[in-house]
Amino acid sequence: MDTNGSTTDKTQNYNENIHYAITHENMRLEEENKNLKRTVQFYQAELEKFRTPPFLVSEVIALPKEGQAVVKLPNQSNFLVQISNEFKSEINVGDSVINEQKSLVVMDTIELSKLFPIENYVIVNKNLKTSWSDIGGLSKEIEKVQEVLEKPLQNPEIFRELGVQPPKGVLLHGPPGTGKTLIAKALAKHTNATYIELVGSELVQKFIGEGAKLVKELFEYARKHSPTIIFIDELDAIASRRIENGTSGEREVQRTFMQLLGEIDGFNPLDNVKIIATTNRIDVLDEAILRPGRLERHIEINKPSEEGRLEILNIHTSTMKLSKDVNLEEIARKAVDFNGSELKALSTEAGYLAIKGNKKEISNQNFLDAIEIVRREEETHELLTHSFH
Repeated sequence: MDTNGSTTDKTQNYNENIHYAITHENMRLEEENKNLKRTVQFYQAELEKFRTPPFLVSEVIALPKEGQAVVKLPNQSNFLVQISNEFKSEINVGDSVINEQKSLVVMDTIELSKLFPIENYVIVNKNLKTSWSDIGGLSKEIEKVQEVLEKPLQNPEIFRELGVQPPKGVLLHGPPGTGKTLIAKALAKHTNATYIELVGSELVQKFIGEGAKLVKELFEYARKHSPTIIFIDELDAIASRRIENGTSGEREVQRTFMQLLGEIDGFNPLDNVKIIATTNRIDVLDEAILRPGRLERHIEINKPSEEGRLEILNIHTSTMKLSKDVNLEEIARKAVDFNGSELKALSTEAGYLAIKGNKKEISNQNFLDAIEIVRREEETHELLTHSFH
């Protein structure tokens, strides 16, 4: 037996195994080293982010001379600052720019409208389902809106041929819950228009320092997506009579209001952008918003009459299973001073009462009981409202 040959083979196999193991381990260590280097580089980059001071965002309000700009910070302070020599873009008044934190040197422009789309701030809807037939007790008011806004949106060429400038919008005024919002939504549906809803009080509370810019971007969006209905609820929050020496908050509201007036005056009257504004206090509105060429058409939306209440009840109960004893004329007569919203709540409450009583149909008594429930809830709401004021 050749023991030397066998020993040599074993030694060779052993050496090969050792070589393979060392090679494999080296490869593993090299890969692990690469991963560790990538991890270190990642955390170094993250650490550098924490060390880098944040930049400020401001608005350019003037360009007095080359290389300088007057900017307005979010806290409403104005500063004359230098423009960096590395600044490559063209800069214009109204642009949003990035400032170095200490010196406020302008470093670059920033497009806030792309970072914060208008859809994030207001309600935008292009497929509304509310129809004129869903609104009861307001036939005369609806007819006026159709004449003033619907016809110009559907047949603008007729007005153009005659050289007639249709109104830019209407002001709906009256107590809350009477159907003003429904009118705006139904108009948008019947004209296939983009519907944009903005609440004046939210504009004041949420967007201090940005209100005027938001209004500007809103109208730009409206033009790009026309035909458009811009619905401004609680207009009195931003369009009340101006005060000469108000607080900084009041001055901000005035800036927003002036931007709104500028946008209304600025867009072509034949553009397919129309405004419907609402208020419960037309007496406090600034005359500037009411003059001809702006919102000179005023339509009062009051609480429905008994006939109107019956019409609204018929709409809200059309899909309900009513017992034969239901007398909607009686319900409409007894629901004195109920507005459209309360009549809808009344119909819903009657349905809940029938469900609680394990009934398969809604009875007349359910409606009568619902009248008292809704009336008590409304009285409680008014009491709490007056207490807070």
